[in-house]
Amino acid sequence: MVTAVIIAGAIAEFTGWWLVSARGHLVWKVMPIVLGAMGVAAVLVESPVWTAGPGVPRALAVGASAGLALYVATRVFVWGASRWTPFRRDVVEKYGQAGEVTLVRSLVLSLAIMVPAEELFWRGLVQGRLDEITTTAAAAVGAWLIYLGVNSASRSLPIVAGAVVGGAVWASLAWWSGGVLASLASHILWTGMMLALPPGVGRPAIEGGPAR
Repeated sequence: MVTAVIIAGAIAEFTGWWLVSARGHLVWKVMPIVLGAMGVAAVLVESPVWTAGPGVPRALAVGASAGLALYVATRVFVWGASRWTPFRRDVVEKYGQAGEVTLVRSLVLSLAIMVPAEELFWRGLVQGRLDEITTTAAAAVGAWLIYLGVNSASRSLPIVAGAVVGGAVWASLAWWSGGVLASLASHILWTGMMLALPPGVGRPAIEGGPAR
């Protein structure tokens, strides 16, 4: 049952990103539904472990610190990589899509649905299940690689770069803590700051969206 849910979820997210990238569907209409369903399914088939080794305060503190560090590193990376025209174009396109809804709506959809669902599914269910059949390190690497493969359907350089670096950070936090709380704190803080305080190249695109 768990294996079937993992396969179905991976296919669903891959298909969702393909609909957005190849068919022009609005990301805010497709991905909250797809990811939300994946998160619900993950919880239904297996109760999430929030933290195993460190306590809740420490897991939250480390996760939040990692999210902040990832945000700073992302801004530096985007600043440098935006000198490459294809990357700059993709960043502007993604922030243009973010600007198609209000900031409040994008934050609610991302932080209340999409991010928690991804963490519950990928770091909770997938990485947790791989941990039962292999080593903890191999489970983290395996979950990260599958997550990267699924996100490649977005055909977007910023999304794939986020999956490479962010996915590695969140898988490592889940590996370290033995649960999803640290990775969830990191992912929520990073996503919220990327939307509310976008990198310079993305700011004009997102500020051209609906009134906030």
